[in-house]
Amino acid sequence: MRPTPQLRIPALLLASSMALASAALAANTADDLKQLDGKLTPVGAERAGSKDGDIPAWSGKWLGTPPGVKWQAGERYPDPYASEKPLVVITAQNMAQYENRLTDGQKALLKRYPDTFKIPVYPSHRDFRFNDSVYKEIRTLAPMSTPTAQAANGITNAPPIAPFPIPKNGVELMWNLRLSSGIGTEAATYDQAVVYPEGNIAWGRVRYDIYSVRNTPSADPKSDLYNQAFFRQTTLLPLRDRGTVLVGYTLWSDNSDNANRTWMYNPGTRRVRQAPEYGFDQPNGTGGFRTVDDDRLYNGTGVRYDWKIVGKKEIYVPYNNYKAMSASVKYKDLLSKGHANPDFMRYELHRVWVLEATLKSGYRHQYAKRRLYLDEDSWMALAADNFDAQGQLWRTNMATTLYAYDAHTFYTGVTFYHDLASGAYLADRLSNENVMPVLENSPQFNPSYFSPDAARSSGT
Repeated sequence: MRPTPQLRIPALLLASSMALASAALAANTADDLKQLDGKLTPVGAERAGSKDGDIPAWSGKWLGTPPGVKWQAGERYPDPYASEKPLVVITAQNMAQYENRLTDGQKALLKRYPDTFKIPVYPSHRDFRFNDSVYKEIRTLAPMSTPTAQAANGITNAPPIAPFPIPKNGVELMWNLRLSSGIGTEAATYDQAVVYPEGNIAWGRVRYDIYSVRNTPSADPKSDLYNQAFFRQTTLLPLRDRGTVLVGYTLWSDNSDNANRTWMYNPGTRRVRQAPEYGFDQPNGTGGFRTVDDDRLYNGTGVRYDWKIVGKKEIYVPYNNYKAMSASVKYKDLLSKGHANPDFMRYELHRVWVLEATLKSGYRHQYAKRRLYLDEDSWMALAADNFDAQGQLWRTNMATTLYAYDAHTFYTGVTFYHDLASGAYLADRLSNENVMPVLENSPQFNPSYFSPDAARSSGT
């Protein structure tokens, strides 16, 4: 385990830093948001393509299922770009030509696996959009988005996504990331696989139920529930942990160190206990391979870090990864030694925000620094490089993404977490050989389903 600081910040200094952070943030004004009708898209991305034409202009021409694509609810999403071929395949041998468009983690993987790791680059697309109601909420609520005193942890009056469509500092960009992956309801059983260097695999399986009230069609910003997102996680594999249930909620408007309220049901004792410290860098996933806040590359309060916008870059990132989620792709073919099989991966050139988090003095975390690459069109993290206390790149992670036709939003598929020290990697959110995740179709979800009593009854 990498050493990390153990001291706590003195209360007076903490209160001072909280006040300064809050004072540095200001909601986008009505004048700021006029840009969303001009050079920026309704969520704050650049409308224009790149000068060389490698990145197209945003069209936003498709809402839901694209024309000509046959799809019904409950089915896998067909790939609207299935006929396309790679424009180039980046390898260890030609990476020098493309290094300005690669992350440090991608370069590290190319060097570590020179004969097998490849980055197939396909034509870039910016064709999908959100519901008009989402754009309206951004225009209405973004000018009122107000971080709490501890600005990296709480926010009020924010729209479902993009509370700061024109981010002016790192904390504002972090908030765009934290709200980017919200879906009203998500009911999914995901497989997890830790692939060790020799090819052996340790399997896990979890059932995720998520209810994000602010992202439901009938959400009322004036309701107390609007600022809550509920979660329920049931472990199915490995067998020794089968039946363990985590329930709770995130309170977006909270101002404490940890906005999660979590309870755990232990099937061995048949007891439910509150887990106040659940979150941050606690080991999570099969074998404890990733941290709790590694979920979808970053998920959780940002209170332990100082946040900085490094800038914008053109990067080859996972995008439109319908093949990686296809039921026709079996785990034995996808999960090769060292990394995912490049034959099932798709990368596109996109503009990304580079967001850097540096651990605050006095706080602890396994990662002393994190560098996240956020898609400008969705604000979702597509790649992340995590550094240890000695400043060495330790873990590099990539999230496949696609557009969910039923939810009318971008969706995180299988996510890969590479440990560069050991050579092992975790594939999380796998569903190829399981049931199709159900999005925006769980009317039975309500706060009581995510309560400690519900966790307790699940074990009877």
